[in-house]
Amino acid sequence: MIQQFQLRLPEYRRGYHLITSHIERCLKDLPEQGMVNVFIKHTSAGLTINENADPSVRADFETIMNRLAPENGPGYQHTLEGLDDMPAHIKSSLIGASLTIPVVDGRLGLGTWQGIYLCEFRNYGGSRQLVITVYS
Repeated sequence: MIQQFQLRLPEYRRGYHLITSHIERCLKDLPEQGMVNVFIKHTSAGLTINENADPSVRADFETIMNRLAPENGPGYQHTLEGLDDMPAHIKSSLIGASLTIPVVDGRLGLGTWQGIYLCEFRNYGGSRQLVITVYS
């Protein structure tokens, strides 16, 4: 059986934001076993799973990604939508647009220190929309 949900997230500032609780609220009746796919419908934000305890992880992500794809990077041609736009597209491709998470005993099978992050790469990205598909 396949179930699908759409989830609109609140607007977040640029950075890495734990959204696990938003997704779990959307998934009230998970099967005992299965898979969940979470897909973000945007090209300037991404999704990742990483440590959910120490906030310095989020700051370090921002630092490293800004080194990999800096604003005003040399040679960017796509510049009409702002200095943060092309770097946001690059970061989105590096991080990725979807996650697949196992369902174990009716819950997301995340590890103790794992959380799902919205990676907002725009200074003013607006509300982001997710498609969540449950396979059982």
